[in-house]
Amino acid sequence: MYVTTIPNRSSPPAILLRESYREGEKVKTRTLANLSHWPVEQIESLRRVLRGDTVVSPEDAFEIQRSLPHGHVAAVLGTLRKLGLERLIDRQASAERSIAVAMVAARIIDPRSKFATARGLSEETAVCSLREELGIESVSEDDLYRAMDWLLRRQERIENALAKRHLSDGTLVLYDVTSTYFEGRKCPLAHLGHSRDGKKGKLQIVFGLLSNLEGCPCAVEVFPGNTGDPTTLAAQIRKTRERFALERVVLVGDRGMITEARLRDDIKPADGLDWITALRAPAVAKLLKAGAIQMSLFDERDLAEISHPDYPGERLIVCRNPLLAEERARKREELLQATERELAKIQAATLRKRRPLRGKDEIGLRVGKNIGRYKVQKHFRPEITDDSLRYERKVEKIEAEALLDGIYVIRTSVSEQLLASEGTVAAYKRLSMVERAFRSLKTVDLKVRPIFHHVPDRVRSHVFICMLAYYVEWHMRQTLAPILFDDEDKEAAESQRRSVVAPAERSPTAQAKAREKRTADDFPVQSFQSLLADLATLTKNRVKAKIATAPAFVQYATPTPLQKRALELLDVSPAKL
Repeated sequence: MYVTTIPNRSSPPAILLRESYREGEKVKTRTLANLSHWPVEQIESLRRVLRGDTVVSPEDAFEIQRSLPHGHVAAVLGTLRKLGLERLIDRQASAERSIAVAMVAARIIDPRSKFATARGLSEETAVCSLREELGIESVSEDDLYRAMDWLLRRQERIENALAKRHLSDGTLVLYDVTSTYFEGRKCPLAHLGHSRDGKKGKLQIVFGLLSNLEGCPCAVEVFPGNTGDPTTLAAQIRKTRERFALERVVLVGDRGMITEARLRDDIKPADGLDWITALRAPAVAKLLKAGAIQMSLFDERDLAEISHPDYPGERLIVCRNPLLAEERARKREELLQATERELAKIQAATLRKRRPLRGKDEIGLRVGKNIGRYKVQKHFRPEITDDSLRYERKVEKIEAEALLDGIYVIRTSVSEQLLASEGTVAAYKRLSMVERAFRSLKTVDLKVRPIFHHVPDRVRSHVFICMLAYYVEWHMRQTLAPILFDDEDKEAAESQRRSVVAPAERSPTAQAKAREKRTADDFPVQSFQSLLADLATLTKNRVKAKIATAPAFVQYATPTPLQKRALELLDVSPAKL
C-alpha cells in the first residue's frame, strides 16, 4: 500500500492511495481512495506511516498531565487492605472511613501535621497518589478533625477485633507506657510529669500500649501527663478481662509498672490473672544481703531459681549477665569521673585568686546544681565550708552496688509447669518489643510527637491513629524483612544463643546483610524508611495524546528489580489496590 501522485494535465495532480497485488503471474494495481482533498500535511503523514517511519516523536505525541509518587502508597495501602483494617474501621464505605484510612496510611508514608496532611490529600497540592486511590475528592483540616472524632468512637470495637485476632486465653500480654510532649499549654490532658523525651518544662501526656508476645499492638490508652506508670495498670486489667473477654492472662510488665501496691490491690484479687515482672534494685540487694542470692549459683549456669519467705507462692529467677556487669561497671566509672570533673571546677573556683567563690550557701548551691547531672550524687560525700569544697567517693556504697552488677531477678506467679525458668526470663525480655514500638511511634517512623491538639479526644484519636499505623508497619516489616536490615530468621538467631540470659544475637543471615549491605539474592539492603523512599519513585502518571481527541489514560512507571521484589513480598500490585 502506498500513496502516489498522478499528473492531471492542466488540473492539479490526483493523490491516490493504491495497493499492488498479484493475479496469477501478473502484478496489478488498484486504487483504494482518492486523497486529493486531504491537506498536504495529512498526506505526508500517511506516506510516512506506510513507509514505517516515525510519524511524531513521543514528546510531540503525548504529554504527562500529572505524575504522582505511588509505589509507597501501593505498598502501605495494599497491606492495610490485605490486613482487613479498612473493614475493621467500618464495614460501610464512607467519606469518614476514607479520610481515616488516609490519615493512618499518611502516618507511615509522610508523618506531618493535620494541616499538611490535608494539603497532601487535596487535588491542587497532592504529594502522592493516596487521594486518588481512596477516591477522596477534596479535604480540609476540619474534615480531618471530623474523621478523627468519628474514628475515636470506633476505637473500642476496633481494639476488641484486634485482640480477638492476636490474643487468646492463657496468652502473654506485654504492657508498657511512655510519654510524649506538647506544643502549647491548653489541653486538659497535658501536665508536667516525668519526661522520657528529656523535654524539661514541657507539658506531656502518658500513653500505654498493649501487645502480644511478638510485639504486635492491640490497644492503646492515653492518660494525663502526670500519671504514674503503676496507676495505669488497673485500666489494662479491666480491658483484657472485660472487653477482650480473656479468662486467663499472663501480664508482663517492668519493675516500675507491677509494684507491690498494684499486686496487692489490682492483680492478686483478679482470678485467672498471672504476671511476670522483676524486682527493684533495693529488693535484690536485700536478697543478696540475706544470703538468698550467692555468687556460687552462677558457677555453672547464668540463671537459678530460688524461693524466699518474703515472696510466698511466687517464683524468683536470679539471672547474671557478665557482659551486662562489665558494661554497668564501665558506665558507673565514667559517670563518677564526669561528676568529679564538675566538682573539681567548683573546687577550683574556691581556690582562684581573683573573685574566689565564697560562702557556704553559694558553694552549696553550685554543688547542688552540678552534682546531680550524671545521677550518681549518692556516691559522693561533699564537705562544704565558707571558703572551701572537699569531696570523696563513698567507696563502701559503690562496692555494695557493684555486687549487683549484671544481676536481675525475675518475679512471677506463673507455675513452672506452665512456663519454665528460661521461658519466663524470655517473656520478660520481650518487653523490648514494646520499647521498639515506642521508638517507631515517637522518633524513627511515625512521629507521634510533638502534639499540637488542644481537645482531649483529638489527642486520643491522634495516638490511636499512630497505633493503627504501627500495626500496619509491624506487618510490613515482618513481610519485607528479607530485603531490610531486620532479622528474618529469628529461629536461627535463638538457636545460636548460648543462653536466654546472654545478649540477643542476630542470625547469620542478618549478620551477612549488615556486613555486605546486600541480600542473599543480591538486592541492596534497605531500612524501612529508605525502602519507602525508593518505592515512592515508582510513579502513577496521567498521560494524554496531543494529536488525538482520545481521553487521558494512566500509565505506571516500570518498577526496578528491587521495587518489584518488595511488591512481590507484600503481594500487592501498583495497578490493583
